[in-house]
Amino acid sequence: MSKTDAKTGGIALHNLRKCYGSAMAVDDVTLSVSPGEFVSLLGPSGSGKTTTLMMIAGFEMPDSGQVLLDDKDITRLPPHRRELGVIFQNYALFPHMTVAENVAYPLRMRRVTKAEIETRVRRILDQVHLGALASRYPHQMSGGQQQRVAIARALVFDPPVLLLDEPLGALDKKLRQHLRNEIKTLHKQVGKTMIYVTHDQDEALAMSDRVAVMHEGRIRQVCAPQDIYRRPADLFVAGFVGEVNFVPITIRSGVVQGPDGEKLPAAQLPEADKDATLCVRPEHLRLQPTSGSVSGIEGHIVDLTFVGDATILEFCSNSGLHLTSKVLNISAEAILNRGDACVASWAAADATILTA
Repeated sequence: MSKTDAKTGGIALHNLRKCYGSAMAVDDVTLSVSPGEFVSLLGPSGSGKTTTLMMIAGFEMPDSGQVLLDDKDITRLPPHRRELGVIFQNYALFPHMTVAENVAYPLRMRRVTKAEIETRVRRILDQVHLGALASRYPHQMSGGQQQRVAIARALVFDPPVLLLDEPLGALDKKLRQHLRNEIKTLHKQVGKTMIYVTHDQDEALAMSDRVAVMHEGRIRQVCAPQDIYRRPADLFVAGFVGEVNFVPITIRSGVVQGPDGEKLPAAQLPEADKDATLCVRPEHLRLQPTSGSVSGIEGHIVDLTFVGDATILEFCSNSGLHLTSKVLNISAEAILNRGDACVASWAAADATILTA
């Protein structure tokens, strides 16, 4: 079934709150997820993302608010009556069962016929490329293979929504990248609504239709990955999602002034005069040799780091402001060296102005 064929699986959260003693874990979270959509809950440890997912799954009850599935209130239903697929970071496989038996378990609990179980298990194992390993036990498999078993078990009973709680957290970097691509491909194939919890920004940006950035129990911004990255809603989102340079600025009569009074380029200026912060990503920060024709923040290179496909240049302005530039290594020729005087600049469209 393609994503466009999906008719069910819409999730709506209305003003969810959850406290543990005096600590507010989730604070007034409202979010709508369309059928077939892939949405990531992204945030640091303790931001409330896993608690939010567990309230959707039914393993935690909210203190207030609602969870709706296809416009039906499931807030107080136990997990087994919600019919949602859940994948945990630790896989939660039965060690005494084979791969096929693990995947078949949800169907046996639903009293599906033996013939139908065999058909469904064979089909889903082939879909996650584990058909040849059906008779193995979890301890005989790699972490990546065990994760695929967990995904197959969550999908085999055809749930309308799949909830994934840090499913790649225990894997090494290379395997994480491989499996995130597999999950993304699987999402396109099965058309299920997927809500994915992660603290990894790369995962969220690469896999999601939309990303909801959470901090201190609240959703700070929710939109498409490219908009989260290029137009963060506040200083927390800007600093958490990717690398960013923060430049203290003053806005007066529509003119952006830098720390030394330089006129700086920026679009979408606030109407009122105020102090603010200009955000520009390292890949958008240009460092050019000082000359009379280049305007921007003057300073010099204090360090360079070669990272393979790019070089990271550390810049210090004449007033002591430190900025970072990332330059792709498309040529073996070095443009600047440590100690070189230069000017930091950027295109107006690549800068975002944020106020506290």
